[in-house]
Amino acid sequence: MGKAAKRKRKVSVPSTAKGPVKSAMAMVKSNPFEVKVNRQKFNILGRKTKNDVGLPGVSRSKAIKKRTQTLLKEYKEREKTNVFKDKRFGEYNTKISPEEKMIRRFTLERQKNYGKKNIYNLNEDEELTHYGQSLAEIEKMNDIIDSDSDTEERGTLSAELTAAHFGGGGGLLRKKASSGQQDEEEEKPKSRKELIEEMITKSKQEKQERQTQRESALELTEKLDNDWKEIQTLIARKTPKSEKKDKEVEKPKPDEYDMIVRELGFEMKAKPSERMKTEEELAKEEQARLQKLEADRLRRMHGLDEQANKKKPSHVSADDLADGFILDKDDRRLLSYKDGKINIENEEEEEKDGEDEEEEAEEGGKEDNGNEEESQEESASEDEDVAADSHSDLESNVESEEEETAGNKEQNKHKTNENESQSVEELDTKMEAAKSELPYTFAVPESYETFKSLLAGRTIEQQLIILERIQKCNHPSLAVGNKAKLEKLFGFLLEYIGELATLDLPELRTIDKLVLPLYNLCQMFPEAASDSIKFILRDAAHDMEELIEVKGRATLPGLDMLIYLKITSLLFPTSDFMHPVVTPAFMYMSQLLTKCRITTLQDVIKGLFICCLFLEYVSLSRRFVPELINFLLGVLHISLPKKRAQGYTVVHPFSPVGKNLELLLVCDKKDLESWQKQNLPLSIVTRLKETSGTEMNHIRLSCLALCFDLIKKCAALYESLPSFHEIMHPIRVLLTQHVPVNEYPEKMQEWYHSALKELENKVKQYTPLISEKKKPVPLKQYTPKIVKVLEFGRKQGGSKKEQERKQLIQRHKRELKGAIREIRKDNQFLARMQLSEIMERDSARKRKVKELLGSLSAQEGEWKAMKRKRGKN
Repeated sequence: MGKAAKRKRKVSVPSTAKGPVKSAMAMVKSNPFEVKVNRQKFNILGRKTKNDVGLPGVSRSKAIKKRTQTLLKEYKEREKTNVFKDKRFGEYNTKISPEEKMIRRFTLERQKNYGKKNIYNLNEDEELTHYGQSLAEIEKMNDIIDSDSDTEERGTLSAELTAAHFGGGGGLLRKKASSGQQDEEEEKPKSRKELIEEMITKSKQEKQERQTQRESALELTEKLDNDWKEIQTLIARKTPKSEKKDKEVEKPKPDEYDMIVRELGFEMKAKPSERMKTEEELAKEEQARLQKLEADRLRRMHGLDEQANKKKPSHVSADDLADGFILDKDDRRLLSYKDGKINIENEEEEEKDGEDEEEEAEEGGKEDNGNEEESQEESASEDEDVAADSHSDLESNVESEEEETAGNKEQNKHKTNENESQSVEELDTKMEAAKSELPYTFAVPESYETFKSLLAGRTIEQQLIILERIQKCNHPSLAVGNKAKLEKLFGFLLEYIGELATLDLPELRTIDKLVLPLYNLCQMFPEAASDSIKFILRDAAHDMEELIEVKGRATLPGLDMLIYLKITSLLFPTSDFMHPVVTPAFMYMSQLLTKCRITTLQDVIKGLFICCLFLEYVSLSRRFVPELINFLLGVLHISLPKKRAQGYTVVHPFSPVGKNLELLLVCDKKDLESWQKQNLPLSIVTRLKETSGTEMNHIRLSCLALCFDLIKKCAALYESLPSFHEIMHPIRVLLTQHVPVNEYPEKMQEWYHSALKELENKVKQYTPLISEKKKPVPLKQYTPKIVKVLEFGRKQGGSKKEQERKQLIQRHKRELKGAIREIRKDNQFLARMQLSEIMERDSARKRKVKELLGSLSAQEGEWKAMKRKRGKN
């Protein structure tokens, strides 16, 4: 235990105690009825029993006595350095008698002097025995007989053997003598030697009998096995083949699954493929391929001959064995099954085709041989005719041959000239085609002007090819400075997209195609891409603040900025709570819908486009955008006539009164009837001035239909918000009470009713949350709750480990409290001792002061008396 009162002290215990202990012991009353007895059920060795018998107040007196013997002793000797300890056994123990002290001290001294060297020194006076017999006599016995019999029944001894070895031989002798007297009284008793020899002969005889029995048993088993084999051939009967055929059952035909499994078994095994190449290796291969193609293009552009660069065929000697011959054609076929049998039709057809070809070739060869023979016969007959003629025809033949050779030379010259002219024309066409082709390798442009000139006059497909080849030829892993160059390329491409959007006729299709290379560059360099887009957003926000400071109002940005906001949603994740690029874009769009005034139809279209972007941004995060709801409410407001635009509030940038109040109002009935729902392209923002009145009215109605569609999407997006009713209440009031539905065309009315229905359905689902006045009473369950009770009277819960941990914590608390209590009592005891010492010193000092004052007063009186005597004299 951790208590201070139970510490072991190495301090000698004084025989006498102080005054406080005596007074405490005197206060204890020895009443036999107040004695407390703690009985122990079992006596356990090694366990000390404490407080078996006690009286009330005795424990306190014992504690005080123990503190005086230990703590007070240490307190008094705290400043002393030399302390003598008496280590004699039982010197201060009054319970042990002097005789016991002497015996115990003697044994301790013997144990101390008894070392390892005396372990094997036996006392000569003492005689060692075993079961009453001395070991010396037992060692002298030389007549121990070992058993030579190798019996199967090991561990059993005969009665004679046991009597001979362990009975001393007397019993055996007596037995033999008694049997001999009964049979033949005249025979003398046998000696020990004769008895042992007889016993040995008997054991050998028994061993021989057992061996003969074992051999006879083996012979009988072998004979029985042979007889059984002869009988088994007679018992066994083979069934004839006719019966086997009758019993045979028809084998089931293989199933489709079995056929597929067999086909898979005959298929070629998969070979290990090559490892996946890294990005650097792929980039190097692509660069090498493009460089090779560019070199080929340059060669064709300069008109170099292809045949000149080709390698000439190497010389083949007559001794070449053609070891490098490789079959180009793979003649292996896959096995297939059809109706449970191997499909050999294809092989037979191929063999037939091969045989037909060989036959045709043979027939053709025979026909050629026949024609050659006929021609030879004809020529022979002609030669005979010619030989019969005179030799005058030879001269004419020679002349005709010379003429023919001259004509052939002239024809060959004409043909060579024509071939040369044709080859020159082909070279020119090839050179022109090579010049018109796009180069296969491009360097990264260092400025925007060079980048713009590189893409100028190219089609969309060519521009994409150029950008792709620039990225492949200048991959960051190929050179050190390529990364910085491609980061600049992202900025150039972004600026080029903005310039395409600011044209009179914006090339939106080109911009749509250029988003893909922009996305690839963003994936390669996300930091540079985010920096460039943040720079654009920062400039746009700064320009808007300057306009507000100078003019007091701002206008919505151009088409290029709207496209940049759209590209931001494509390049970066919009569902993050905080994003370094998307969050500034989000804030900028909310400022556009709140600070920029709506004065024209173009502003309405731009604002609706920003609303669509907002819905795209928050489609996953479902973040509430109050600017979006406010703008849709304003769009409905500017579509109403002035008479109906009352009874509700409108927030900036819309005003309840002004010239822009009826911006989306359409009064022409013909235009209302001829309107059809159409999508609003972004390019319409730049060409609104050229449109006619009916087209303008149709655009106004399309804007209103888009507004209804956005209201419907907002209702579906924010349906899970608790305050959905409060958020959509102004729009619902405006739709139900102020919008002239009957004046709209039928398709517009359908959009209107679908949006209103979406709002009403969502409103009905939600009721305000009200806290219950009373706690609901749970239903009674008849299944009992079983809890394992380890300690009664305490709170239970948790697993066994948790309960053990709680018990340890409780035990630690208990021990800690006990230790604190004991330390506090020790401090109080020491404080009392210190106070008693102080009081003793004070009383001694007062006594000494009184003595000094008395002596001084006596001296003063004597001095005064002497003074009086002198005065009288």
